[in-house]
Amino acid sequence: MFAIFRSIFALLLSFGLLLLANGLFNSLLGLRANQEGMSSTYVGMIMSSHFVGMLIGGLYAGRVVAGVGHIRAFAAFASMLSVAALMHAIFIDLLPWMALRLVSGFCTAGMLIVTESWINERSGSQYRGSVLATYMMVNYLGNGSGQMLLKLGDISEFHLFSLASIIFSLALIPVLLTRQSAPILERGPRMSILSVLRLGPLAVVGIFTAGTINSSINALAPIYAMNMYGNASQAANFTAIMLISGFILQWPLGRLSDYVGRGILIAGVAVAIAICSLGMVFSAHYLPQWILVMAFIYGAFLYTLYSLCSALINDVIGAKLRVSVTGTILIIYGIGAITGPMLVGMLTDIVGSQALFLFSFTASSSLAAFAIYRRIHQAIFVKPVQPFVPVPSQQVPTDELYLAAQEDLQNLPGASLKDNEGVVEGEHQSQ
Repeated sequence: MFAIFRSIFALLLSFGLLLLANGLFNSLLGLRANQEGMSSTYVGMIMSSHFVGMLIGGLYAGRVVAGVGHIRAFAAFASMLSVAALMHAIFIDLLPWMALRLVSGFCTAGMLIVTESWINERSGSQYRGSVLATYMMVNYLGNGSGQMLLKLGDISEFHLFSLASIIFSLALIPVLLTRQSAPILERGPRMSILSVLRLGPLAVVGIFTAGTINSSINALAPIYAMNMYGNASQAANFTAIMLISGFILQWPLGRLSDYVGRGILIAGVAVAIAICSLGMVFSAHYLPQWILVMAFIYGAFLYTLYSLCSALINDVIGAKLRVSVTGTILIIYGIGAITGPMLVGMLTDIVGSQALFLFSFTASSSLAAFAIYRRIHQAIFVKPVQPFVPVPSQQVPTDELYLAAQEDLQNLPGASLKDNEGVVEGEHQSQ
């Protein structure tokens, strides 16, 4: 384990810095867009552009990595992110920001391909679970800690944009200076969405649902908190608590799913998300002092949904299909992530800021209902496959062969029973 972590320490450090900057930048962009008078629909469109870029990156960024190698590709993607962060402060308008978020999403997907393929190649099957758990902790801690950096400047100025750009650039240093060799990326054919849907309907629906809710929360939670508290500092606390809580239940629920089954646990987690969503709405109106506690519980359950659904689909596929299925899963998640912010943004303009958690309640309740339906359907209609037992031909008794032959000969035209008996008797004696 020590040797594995030593070989990927520089990578995890660079990845953590990137997520630190990304956590700061995502919240900063939403708050600045709101301050500039952009509607929630426009904010949703800007944030959805990021996931469109990630979707395109999932399809094509791997070619960049395969062409120039992990380290050079990582450096190129991080440099583009640094440039894009500064350009947001120069061109403050809807269309330029959408275009820049598209570029940022492509680069983010490329860095995820670099990081995850590198980690999987180094970890090996024996320690992969522990290494990936550490990777997820870096993910949520980096994004959550980035919210605290909002307190270092005024969102109406350019300083925070510059800070994000500086951290993106600093993320290059550990990877560029590492002495560890980078792996060779091999890309196989990708499975279609329909093929994966046939393999695991509940997993696909769950991954899509996780994409819609997670992206909506990441995009619009800072604006929700800003409308509720009225200042950026409290909004940063709210978003940070929700994101950092994401790693609390990762390992416990993952271990529990090994014993009780993924489907049952996905249904339970979806129900918990729905209850917490209503709790967020209720707390905002009647118990505002409990809103941070509820946000912590909500985030703890919400950010386990994707990992549980991903584990479910990996339970039903072979090792040879894992790479191709993973690419398709990212596309499914990306489609949900594109849809969520745009839809919630329009709903927020119509019904108010509580639309964020009302949408979360609707989506998670639908997932819970589908998970329960799948469980009932499998219990009633899907019969377990019986193991194959080889039966040798010699196991058939000779008397059954004799009787069967006698019956067949009696049905032959022009044959008498006496003749038939003689023929069969002779055959029977020859056995």
